[in-house]
Amino acid sequence: MFIKPKIKREIYLDHAATTYCSPEVVAAMLPYFTEVYGNPSSLYHKGREANGVLNDSRRTVAKLVNALPENIIFTGGGSESDNLAIYGVARAHESRGKHIITTTIEHHAIIHPLEDLQKQGWEVTYLKVDEEGFVKVEDVVKAIRPDTVLVSVMYANNEVGTIEPIADIGREILKYRKENNTTYPFFHTDACQAAGYINLDVEKLHVDLMTVNGSKMYGPKGVGMLYVRRGVRLKPLIVGGGQERRLRAGTENVPAIVGFAKAFELAQQQIESESKRVGDLTAFMWKELQEKIPKLKLNGPELGDRRLPNNLNVTFIDVEGEAMLLYLDEYGIMCSTGSACTSESLDPSHVLLAMGLPYEYSHGSLRFTFGHCNSKKDVEYIIKYLPDVIKQLREISPVNMGNVKHAKYKK
Repeated sequence: MFIKPKIKREIYLDHAATTYCSPEVVAAMLPYFTEVYGNPSSLYHKGREANGVLNDSRRTVAKLVNALPENIIFTGGGSESDNLAIYGVARAHESRGKHIITTTIEHHAIIHPLEDLQKQGWEVTYLKVDEEGFVKVEDVVKAIRPDTVLVSVMYANNEVGTIEPIADIGREILKYRKENNTTYPFFHTDACQAAGYINLDVEKLHVDLMTVNGSKMYGPKGVGMLYVRRGVRLKPLIVGGGQERRLRAGTENVPAIVGFAKAFELAQQQIESESKRVGDLTAFMWKELQEKIPKLKLNGPELGDRRLPNNLNVTFIDVEGEAMLLYLDEYGIMCSTGSACTSESLDPSHVLLAMGLPYEYSHGSLRFTFGHCNSKKDVEYIIKYLPDVIKQLREISPVNMGNVKHAKYKK
């Protein structure tokens, strides 16, 4: 029988899926729902007031990524920004070439638009990653062709926390352009998971386009940005008005944009302290898991500088991930089996499969991602009950592993 907690706690460990709005962000947003509510495109004083706030937010965000305000396009979230980057470049530059490079572990907001473009005659090169989720810089360079118009590589993986060598890739792309006297290919990175833990200076990263959203850094949902370097032409996804440099029609969501700017500002200010704090929690939990539960495998890089500090993705061998989620939820523990965007799918993680994990191992993985609301007491609570959950699930519903062999687990 499972041990029932005397006092059931609520522990949220899915910050890679979404975060709550921080009180500072909510406070910053409130006046723009009921007081400064004008349309930023209107010429009367309420509109001019809203436009001033919009411009202030744009300047704040631009400064955080070392860009110019006119380089920032506000959108309806990370997926829209990714779509605008992919479709925008493709439609604006298809006369130059119809080849795009990406990796096998990108978010579906990148993969699905690329699959759609393939149906329209585009060629896409999907670069393989190693067993830790890293793409090789030299593989990116080797894949570039005269007709390549875009390279898109995510900064930090949402499932296993792998931090890709974006600056190195960007530097090599710049070198290729110079040697071949061309402005192509453009370089895009999805930095949604990186915003609260890594500096996003676009000049140091050498990127032409960068995606960030609000809901991963204690800001509001439904708002994001796409950084677009000067000189990069895009075709808009949404037309009907001249907003956002004619790249995103529609009245701007001023409260959400204010909240996004405030959340981004706070996230960048707290990078060092918060990375240390959640990194310690992640390390503590991994140590406890290894001591209390047999047959484990850490997915992604070893804990350290090459991995997001709040990410712990673990395969519990011989257990179904969905079963673990349901039982943990009974204890008030919330985590995920992979990307939140595919949580309704029973298919194993495309990221883990791309890293070479067997199908059965991919099905038995859980992703724990720490955040502001977590403490050491949360880890102690989880460790008190999780080992028994795993033990019981292995006994009552063992997964048939067949002859699958994998050396990297704790015996």
